[in-house]
Amino acid sequence: MLLKDKLAAFAVVFIWGINFYFMKVGVSEISPMMLGCLRYILVLVPALLFIRIPQVGWKWLLAYGFISNFSQFAFMFSAIATGMPTGLVALVVQSQAFFTVMIAVFLLKEQASWNQWLAIVIASLGLLLIALGQQHSHIPLLGLILVLCSAFSWACGNIVIKRMGSINPIGLVVWGNILTPLWFLLFAIQDIGWQGVIVDWQALTWRGLGAAAFLAYFATIIGYGLWIYLLTRYPAAKISPLSLWVPVISMIFATIFLDEHLNNWQWFGSIVVMLGLMVHLLGQKIKMHLIGKKPLHP
Repeated sequence: MLLKDKLAAFAVVFIWGINFYFMKVGVSEISPMMLGCLRYILVLVPALLFIRIPQVGWKWLLAYGFISNFSQFAFMFSAIATGMPTGLVALVVQSQAFFTVMIAVFLLKEQASWNQWLAIVIASLGLLLIALGQQHSHIPLLGLILVLCSAFSWACGNIVIKRMGSINPIGLVVWGNILTPLWFLLFAIQDIGWQGVIVDWQALTWRGLGAAAFLAYFATIIGYGLWIYLLTRYPAAKISPLSLWVPVISMIFATIFLDEHLNNWQWFGSIVVMLGLMVHLLGQKIKMHLIGKKPLHP
């Protein structure tokens, strides 16, 4: 990977690592669906006036927006609203790396390596331990299920991006989400009604608006722009595990600024999931190092 691409990957994981804090701030003021609506309104305005429509069919643009943005964050914001710790959300959603591999294997007929399958088994055990930990905490199991649904949506979005091939990443992020605020608004009306929507807008403070702005401009336009840039230049199975560092940053940030604490089951499960992610990312390089074919480099 080129140096500029390594720097792009570092920027993505740092922005996404701290963005869970801003999600928590947002859902503490307004409903999850209204936070999503506001986020993507800010993404579109005024970017639509300056960003060209990417050279790809509208069906791909709208599929990307619905699957990789509306679906993913409707589930994720809802999980955080249930009280799911943001550090744990950041970790569990990284199971998108494993879902991406499974979808690529079963639908696209790609080949998966031994370490990818081993990583899936290890991470599944970790998720089971986290689920057991949920039973020993005040946080409902629903939160974990919602995060897994978010991860699956993210993985499906990765595959959609790969099928589109080379594309202007910022154009995709902007124009691919032209209907995303509408989806969030419709689900908000279904969830809390028009009166609830009005109450949410009235309850919004500058703090909440600032959180939505960070989610829009940093986490979405910059973060996803760089992520798509990387996905269109490297194999999905190589790029997806780079998000390994997102939960590390998120957990540190959540401990310091949100005073979040996990129980023993959740910590143990988190360590096992992280081990699975490391096997996924480094398994082949460790094997090659051990048999002496090439040096081990991260």
